[in-house]
Amino acid sequence: MELEAQKLKSIRRAAALALVLTFAAACASGGRPAGASDVVETQAADPPAAAPDDSDLLGRVATAKGWSYLVERLVNDGLERTEVVAAFADPRVPAFDGLFFSLAPRESKALYREVLTRRSVHLALECREENAKALEAAEQAHGVSAEIITAILHVETRCGRNTGSSLVLPGLARLAMANEPMNLAANLERTATREGVVDEEIAAEVRARAQTLEGMFYPEVLATFQVAQTLGLRPLDMTGSPSGAFGAPQFLPTSYQRYGEDGNGDGRVDLFEMDDAAASTARFLEAHGWRPGLTRAQQRAVIWSYNRSDAYIDAVLQLAARLNAARRHEIGGAVASSSR
Repeated sequence: MELEAQKLKSIRRAAALALVLTFAAACASGGRPAGASDVVETQAADPPAAAPDDSDLLGRVATAKGWSYLVERLVNDGLERTEVVAAFADPRVPAFDGLFFSLAPRESKALYREVLTRRSVHLALECREENAKALEAAEQAHGVSAEIITAILHVETRCGRNTGSSLVLPGLARLAMANEPMNLAANLERTATREGVVDEEIAAEVRARAQTLEGMFYPEVLATFQVAQTLGLRPLDMTGSPSGAFGAPQFLPTSYQRYGEDGNGDGRVDLFEMDDAAASTARFLEAHGWRPGLTRAQQRAVIWSYNRSDAYIDAVLQLAARLNAARRHEIGGAVASSSR
């Protein structure tokens, strides 16, 4: 199966390269046959060859790169074909060479161990202090503590310091292709087949997981085009994490659409600005049930909607607790000093 996947990858890349070169050559020649003379003919001549249809050539490139399943669905859902094929034919978007997925992925706690180091907590406390106005305004508006908001922003991007430089569209598109027929077949072969015999119970789990991934990430691909238009960008101008999240709170595009909030009143939701990032994070949590006075279990349930990882939730709650303790210590020290 691995050998077949490599063959498919090579074929798609070769076909895509050939079409890109054809497109470039056609553009350079203005659609005329190679070697055509520039001398004006004095007698009747055949009509000049029609210039190639750019969108058709780009569509063939996108198809050769393996994206036709996604392209057709996006077009059927109302996006302009020219915009979609131009995005997926772009050399910055790699060919789709398959997505193998786990049936029950889990994040290790080790991923977040660094979040709770002394240095990290100090940086989070600095973030809390430097952005106090924005964080406290978000707390006032949505009932989510400034420490919880800070903890999420710090765990996600170190309070906007590391928002990611990957293109948003390819990462989301790849995940949205989980249920593409050839990709599903490859996963069934890899996960549910032993010595040529399909385990139907495991196969059902593979199909369900593929449908879940498609259901989660196809709307994000569609929303990427819509959000880019809202922001006055092209889809490939949006950058973030390799999995397609962007901005200080690492929102997916549909979360931007539903929960993005203009925290500074400039008429634009910019998740790279702390006023908007804090307000949007708080709005997301409030919409998913956050209220003052929640139990620990209830807090975990709300944060689960933000990131479905127990390790992530542990890191956020522990960091928020340390920020609270540090703030109480600072306030207590200030009160003691003023009473002397």
